[in-house]
Amino acid sequence: MKFDVYTPLVLSLLLAAVGPLVARRVAPALAARVLTAAAVLTAAATTWSLVLLAAALVGDAPPVVREARENGRPLVDPVPGVIGFAACAALAVVAWRVQRAVSAERRTRRALRRLCAGHPSDTELIVAASEVPRAFAIPGRPGRILVTSAMLSALRPGERRVLLAHERAHLAHRHAPLVTAATLAAAANPLLGPLRSSVSFLVERWADEQAAAQVGDRGATARALARAALCAGRARTACALNFTDRAVTRRIAALQTSPPPRLWSAAAAVLALGALPALLAADATDDLLGLLSGVLS
Repeated sequence: MKFDVYTPLVLSLLLAAVGPLVARRVAPALAARVLTAAAVLTAAATTWSLVLLAAALVGDAPPVVREARENGRPLVDPVPGVIGFAACAALAVVAWRVQRAVSAERRTRRALRRLCAGHPSDTELIVAASEVPRAFAIPGRPGRILVTSAMLSALRPGERRVLLAHERAHLAHRHAPLVTAATLAAAANPLLGPLRSSVSFLVERWADEQAAAQVGDRGATARALARAALCAGRARTACALNFTDRAVTRRIAALQTSPPPRLWSAAAAVLALGALPALLAADATDDLLGLLSGVLS
């Protein structure tokens, strides 16, 4: 209990450092899945560790202390009171951050659903008349693709194929839930922020690879990304294929090389690193229950 309960917090730092390395070296589809799973496991473990630290205050409650002294039982203080109170404050912050992230996700989904309002349910592609070059994959049943007229005008016919293949890949492989899970994990544990960024980048790389495979030309996919980047620069707004300047440069460079390998050993190591905090939190739980049962029995 004295050590296990703190270890998930330390391992969060290690996972945040390892995540970006895995994102660069492992196939995006595999890396996105394992990093999301590891982030969720670690966030759950660190949150539970805070619960355990807060629960340890039960042993310091005056009625418990008085009863233990009257019965001649030893008083065990596995966690200093100041740490227990700090854990309570941290849990309040975690709850606030997660609630805010969930609210933001709901607002985004409602806004996206409004964009699809009035269109037949079997319509996959929605073209909106707008001077702002944008494109979105809108998850749901069914999933939709929203593209503005400015975006279509900025791209050549072959590049439009890349755009649609990219957005269809987002829908087909359910990238939105992966990003949402990583976002909530980072909300619960801010140390996992780099993993959230890595997952967001990886799903774009994943869609890039799917688009390149579908059109059969990695160079054409890279050129479509470059043109979209120039388009976004002129419009001073987010554009299709979801990128920032640095991210799109990395994605273009990746498309100009062969697809990254599926390094199953690296993926397994990341999953193990994500599962370890959960195992340590479970061990700390057992220790705390044993200590409290000795005091309260």
